[in-house]
Amino acid sequence: MDDNTRRRAELRAFLLITVILFPVLAVAVVGGYGFLVWFLQVLTG
Repeated sequence: MDDNTRRRAELRAFLLITVILFPVLAVAVVGGYGFLVWFLQVLTG
């Protein structure tokens, strides 16, 4: 792999992580926490 191809692959990986993976993980964590709080409120009244 030459430097240009490697740089392009690293840029793609960076964009994939920052644009897709981190927002999806953030929504999943916040949603999971909200569900947990709601479920505990349902159980404890």
